[in-house]
Amino acid sequence: MALKAVIFDMDGVLIDSEKFWTQAELDVFSSYGVQVTEDLAAQTRYMTTQEVTEFWYERFPWENFDASDLENKVVTRVIEMIQNQDCTMSGVQEFIKNLKNKEYKIGLATNAPLRVAHVVLEKLQVRDLFDTVHSSEFETHGKPHPAVYLTSAKNLGVSPEHCIAIEDSHSGLKAAKGAGMQTVIFTNNDESIHSDLADFKILDFNTAFLPVFSEE
Repeated sequence: MALKAVIFDMDGVLIDSEKFWTQAELDVFSSYGVQVTEDLAAQTRYMTTQEVTEFWYERFPWENFDASDLENKVVTRVIEMIQNQDCTMSGVQEFIKNLKNKEYKIGLATNAPLRVAHVVLEKLQVRDLFDTVHSSEFETHGKPHPAVYLTSAKNLGVSPEHCIAIEDSHSGLKAAKGAGMQTVIFTNNDESIHSDLADFKILDFNTAFLPVFSEE
């Protein structure tokens, strides 16, 4: 099937930001008496910001709960860290530019809020290379539901079977597969990472190219 579009996940693919979300949860929710442990925080890793807020409130309920205010505080903290720390995945900017030069359409599909996505693309200086940027905050369900990928393909004007998604998680790969797309798992040079849901694998953006990937 001819490949016409490449859709990127954001956290863990474009930037190494998973630790920022964990730190933001600790900073924000601890102030409300929440006991943010590593084990519990790991369960929130691939949730939307709304789901994360509900997750902590259900386990450690507190008075004067304001979900939107808490989500805003977490997102603001994450944005601060993205802007002030070196978190760019090595080689990803050139990889995206090469895709654009080959006339692929390019999209971003993330569970993170849209305002975080725009900050990331500005940091990478690749915003003008993306044909669509979409967040699960505008869908009823986040990944692993396929909605964010189906909408991204629609926005690109490309059928899902002509799209390939680059993900770093089982949840994201499941979403892309559910949308009917080919999938790539990005491992950031961790050769031990494998997934039955991945059609291809990228270890490192400095050596990766399309349409040929390492077979998974």
